[in-house]
Amino acid sequence: MAISLLYKRGFRKVAVPSNGNAASALAAYAGRAGMHAYVFVPKDCPGIIIEECLQYGAEVYRVEGLIHDAGQIIEDGKMEQQWFNVGTLREPGRVEGKKTMGLELAEQLNWTLPDVIIYPTGGGSGIIGLWKAFHELKALGWVKGDLPRLVSFQEKGCDPIVQAIERGGPVISLSNGISSMPTGLRVPHPPDGNLIVSILRETNGAAVAVSQADIKAAQVTLGTEGISSSPEGSATWAALLHLCDQGGIAPNESVVLFNTSHGIKYLPWNPTETIKTIRSYTEFMNR
Repeated sequence: MAISLLYKRGFRKVAVPSNGNAASALAAYAGRAGMHAYVFVPKDCPGIIIEECLQYGAEVYRVEGLIHDAGQIIEDGKMEQQWFNVGTLREPGRVEGKKTMGLELAEQLNWTLPDVIIYPTGGGSGIIGLWKAFHELKALGWVKGDLPRLVSFQEKGCDPIVQAIERGGPVISLSNGISSMPTGLRVPHPPDGNLIVSILRETNGAAVAVSQADIKAAQVTLGTEGISSSPEGSATWAALLHLCDQGGIAPNESVVLFNTSHGIKYLPWNPTETIKTIRSYTEFMNR
């Protein structure tokens, strides 16, 4: 959706900071549209994702730092390079695209909504898109009743949304002590964390942090059911178990889990050695 809207408006160069999956998607759709894509990912981004972006024709740069450091490089270069920053909540297309998850969910459930939705939350555009879709469906009169309780889950070691919910205050960006895995959940500075928190509170939802061990165990469990899940996706199962143990979900409630990527993307892989690792826009220019 983002690429379609930007293409229609005449943009031909796009850039994205990403932990992985958004980079793959941007590279693929930009390639199909004949647009030039620049992808900036943390140095420890899974190598298979880097290779995938390269195969779609994107220019890929590993960054010495985290996703917000990658985003800063794009911001520093946007005037000179004339690329459009397609990072989370930088333009309307990605949220509108995420919104289709809510529309399809309502359609597939015969225009009813589940009691609970558990969604992996890094930048949070998925939560925002679902919430927007449900409000629009209610305004159209296509669904009735309460919105689903939206549950964000994050990995322990990078959980600013969980900490805000537990404190009862605003989101405080994390500046050190980040120890979570290099996945889409690792976003220490959510672009609009306070909107996410307000959505969780509005829907009487929750935020849950799960451990790396729980995530890996959940991947194995889902695998035995024939489901290949990314760490982000398998963590929804771990979060469900946690909420059931804590009495946060009743036995008769309907619950939807979102699995956001195929598990094979996260297998060990040596990224292409020719990919340059940079720290700043200056190093990008000196590549």
